[in-house]
Amino acid sequence: MPRKPFVPGAAVVVAAALAAGLTGCTGSSSPDSDAADAKSGGAATSSPAAEPGRYQTLPEACGLPSRGVIRRMLPGDAQALSGTEAQKVYGGQADITYDTDRRVGCRWTRETTAGTRHLGLDIQRVVSYDSAVSDDDKAQAIYDKKELAAQIPSGGAGSPSPAAPSPSASKSKEKGEGVVTNDATDKSAADKSATGKSSAGAKGKAPSGSPSQKSDPSTDPSTDPSGSTAPRVLDDLGDAAFLNDKLVTADSGVHRDVTVVFRTSNVIVKITYDQWSTDKTMLPDSQELQDKARSLATELSDSLSE
Repeated sequence: MPRKPFVPGAAVVVAAALAAGLTGCTGSSSPDSDAADAKSGGAATSSPAAEPGRYQTLPEACGLPSRGVIRRMLPGDAQALSGTEAQKVYGGQADITYDTDRRVGCRWTRETTAGTRHLGLDIQRVVSYDSAVSDDDKAQAIYDKKELAAQIPSGGAGSPSPAAPSPSASKSKEKGEGVVTNDATDKSAADKSATGKSSAGAKGKAPSGSPSQKSDPSTDPSTDPSGSTAPRVLDDLGDAAFLNDKLVTADSGVHRDVTVVFRTSNVIVKITYDQWSTDKTMLPDSQELQDKARSLATELSDSLSE
């Protein structure tokens, strides 16, 4: 029986078909394997996301301080308040904010014959949208800017504040808005000036009923060698904190502004506390205002840490 002739071209076609079939069977696993290797390799080389801050919400600001602390910070010179008046004064007025999970605040005010006191509370929760920066680090950066803007001395607690007034203070003086002092050292000079005027007007004797302006070395920052009432960094409050103290004199009177700012994790708390007096010879006491502001700051720090 005669053999069929061998056709080389047909053999090539069959071999190519077999090769294509084998490739089709194994090709489906190869891309997936490469993709899996790529994914696993990417996960191994990518940096882990920064940790979120401790706080995800914020408390109601007006209800955070205890009523007892608010009462001590807003004394009334023995002036009795009715129930409605007490609620209005001590209950506070909440700040209007668009997102109470990110920022809340409250304000308290009390007017008396001895002057007016204002208390303000601002609480900010910081969120970093950069995966490489944690919420705490972002909050620290914001806190650092606040401390720098307040011109807090970097030499540590008790360091004197810069002698040169800020540009804003110089502009205020030119406009007659008052002179701002970044610490409490002007108290002695004001006391001496008031005493001198009283003595000149009454032949060496102060007018009847006028307050004594003798400086108390225990509370006058200018005679305090430790500088305990000067603007300074606070080492015993939160993760970072500072205190600022400004004495402002104007045509309408005098007021002292005490500010305490501290950070705890990704929350920044700012307390503003001031006392106004129309009598320029009655300077608000720096030590009293600072002690009360720090007491409130400690209470808030403890409450937030619970």
